[in-house]
Amino acid sequence: MATNRKQRFIFAHSYWDILPTLAGIAHFVYLIAMFVLFPQLSWWQNLLLGLVYAVSISWNINGVAHFFIHNAYFKAGFLNRAFSLMQSLTMAFSQTFYDNVHRRHHSGNSDLQDEKGDTVDWLSIYRYGKNGQPENVWAYSLKSFFRDEPGVIFNEIKRRNVNLAWFGVFEIACVILMVLAGFILNWKFMLFMIPFYYLGNSLSSLNGFYEHYRGNPDLPIAWGVSSYHWLYNVTWFNNGYHAEHHYRPKHHWSKMRELHDEIAEKQQAAGVRVIQWPHALGFLES
Repeated sequence: MATNRKQRFIFAHSYWDILPTLAGIAHFVYLIAMFVLFPQLSWWQNLLLGLVYAVSISWNINGVAHFFIHNAYFKAGFLNRAFSLMQSLTMAFSQTFYDNVHRRHHSGNSDLQDEKGDTVDWLSIYRYGKNGQPENVWAYSLKSFFRDEPGVIFNEIKRRNVNLAWFGVFEIACVILMVLAGFILNWKFMLFMIPFYYLGNSLSSLNGFYEHYRGNPDLPIAWGVSSYHWLYNVTWFNNGYHAEHHYRPKHHWSKMRELHDEIAEKQQAAGVRVIQWPHALGFLES
């Protein structure tokens, strides 16, 4: 494995990572194109582009950004930092801070509340639920955007790596400067984007809810809920293999099908939940 890493050009784990890398760049370019084209397009064309951007936020968070956390794409640290900053600007939040929140997610794996009513996982669907039940899906999806605590996240990163914590602050500062510049250059576009930005983050939370709804928080192999919808997995970089991912978080996204085949019998014996729809459409499941 070490030899392969040395021989591989640019990419740390797999040449397949060129796909999410290009997808992340395309998302950044798409945002710039929306800004440039906004005055020239009709209201319905801008509306369509805004809706695509909203969906693409969830797609990026749960695909490109997600697997970048588990297996940083590049061998060179400065390339990973540059990609992280680009991602932060594209989705207007710190990728570094998201990394920490997601680490907590895998520490708790959507755990149940403890005796104090708290959860290890800040994203747990049980964190704001009652009587041992998950929170209502729509409350979870619409409120999660407002529940982040940047100060708490910063302090937790700082305990692990001071420089990394301040890089996260740098990402946030760059986002703020980008937003201010956007309002100076075209305030109408910026106001137009606010609801689509919120919608995109809410769609990501909706996706996250059904990645764990009716999973088994007490059984590692069944922590997640999987979807094997072929189009979903092609476009979202195998995010549908979510039970498999929580069982082995460092397993590369391009090899999730092989992992599924390897542990399929164990999954069936453990009653791993599988839904036929992509996670964001899990509410359509009977």
